[in-house]
Amino acid sequence: MEIKGKINQVLKPVTGMSKAGNEWKKQEFVIETSEDQYPKQICFTLFNDKLNLLEGLKPGSEVNVSFSVESREFNGKWYHNINAWKVDRLSQEAPFNLPPDFLPDDIPPEPIDNENDLPF
Repeated sequence: MEIKGKINQVLKPVTGMSKAGNEWKKQEFVIETSEDQYPKQICFTLFNDKLNLLEGLKPGSEVNVSFSVESREFNGKWYHNINAWKVDRLSQEAPFNLPPDFLPDDIPPEPIDNENDLPF
């Protein structure tokens, strides 16, 4: 399954050891859907080698997430996981056409602001 949305939160990675003695890692991230009438927040889980799918992504990034859903029973209660297996960054800027007589020299230089060195 796939869903599009904007990353709301990237949680810290968690590590542990299985009963068999194997080390595991997981990381969760939350997106807010963008194509629903009523946007929803969904928490996805990445395991082991899939954690690198979040590299370069931060809150506000538009993504398309491919995932699978699984449920398991433990002591009479059911637990659910939404496991992401692919995360694609979507273009954040809409394409536009420049006028035919536009030259790169027509762009004015950025103002210098020494008080605020933030890149955005």
